[in-house]
Amino acid sequence: MARMWITMGPQHPMTHGLWTLRVKVDGETVVDTEAELGYIHRGVEKICEARDFTQITPYCDRLCYVSAMTWANSYIYAAEDLLEADVPERAEYIRLISAELQRLASHLMWLGAFGPDIGNLTLMTWCMRDREMFLDLLQELGGSRMHYNYPRIGGVKRDMPIGFADRVIAKTKLFEKRLDEYEMMLDESTIWLVRLQGVGYANAESMVDAGVSGPNVRAAGVNYDVRWAHPYSVYDEIDWEPSVEKPTSVKGADCYDRYRVRMEEMRQSCRMVLDALNKIPGGKNTNYANGDEMIYTKAPTRAPEGATGFSNYECTRGASQFYIQGGGEGRGKYPYRVSIRSPMFITIPYVAKTMIGYKIADIPAIMGSFDPCIGETDR
Repeated sequence: MARMWITMGPQHPMTHGLWTLRVKVDGETVVDTEAELGYIHRGVEKICEARDFTQITPYCDRLCYVSAMTWANSYIYAAEDLLEADVPERAEYIRLISAELQRLASHLMWLGAFGPDIGNLTLMTWCMRDREMFLDLLQELGGSRMHYNYPRIGGVKRDMPIGFADRVIAKTKLFEKRLDEYEMMLDESTIWLVRLQGVGYANAESMVDAGVSGPNVRAAGVNYDVRWAHPYSVYDEIDWEPSVEKPTSVKGADCYDRYRVRMEEMRQSCRMVLDALNKIPGGKNTNYANGDEMIYTKAPTRAPEGATGFSNYECTRGASQFYIQGGGEGRGKYPYRVSIRSPMFITIPYVAKTMIGYKIADIPAIMGSFDPCIGETDR
């Protein structure tokens, strides 16, 4: 049968962002792929060289609007390592709570977008309904629904507002019940199972060799979560465990395994949020009526000459890393270099090769199951 190249993107429902997947097909079978990235490259790393350490934070919010809080936190930990800043314990708990609320919102965005890829339109409406609960909570902290600019070097911008903890507990417990409804609808759907099971196999060894991380590698049975393996913040004081699937096939994890690991991860995030609220040190919850609600330790604004900072952080899609080199003499307020490692920059080319051997109709299921985000990929 004749072979030809098909171009999917840069604007295509399957891509979930601006990038192009070129697919070589033999009839209906994929025999080769090429991923073309860079459509929304903004030069964030270069921009950071002309901003002081505090001014960089909003740019990190925009690396991925779906998980802005986790990306900002990832940068903040590297900046605190560089500047040797101390963080109040209460602020660390608030960071953890906000990060896990963001993880819930991000996974719901993934699941809601993934549903229509498989033909389940109801899933989008359910997920957007529940995602609103967590966006409302994050808006209470940061003042915005997407780009919060909430973490600060040395802590967070402000304390939790009065009654915030009670609202978090109520909405988190409600969502735990709704997760049961999600699973009942999806795991008993023949179409859902046929489209996901046995499709898009990715084995643990090849993913580890490629540098894939996060839920995608844990779906293949690799027990690696930065929050567990290299605890930061107060994750080692919270009751939780990594979400790891045991693939039923020797070929590795399929699309269904990647769906299951994220469902379990949402349960673990709920568990962490509730436990953190139970253990958080006392504070003076504020109604924002005055300007003394900030919770942070005043940190140095200039980096020592030759100093470097590094963070290894579990974002919603895998391990993100920041490396910051101080500006040196005369440029202590600015970084000389900021390097950002995005988990999706590594994952997307890997996924493109995973599609080889499957049908064209399987491409949306395979790509969607890896939860791509092009903002953090192109930077």
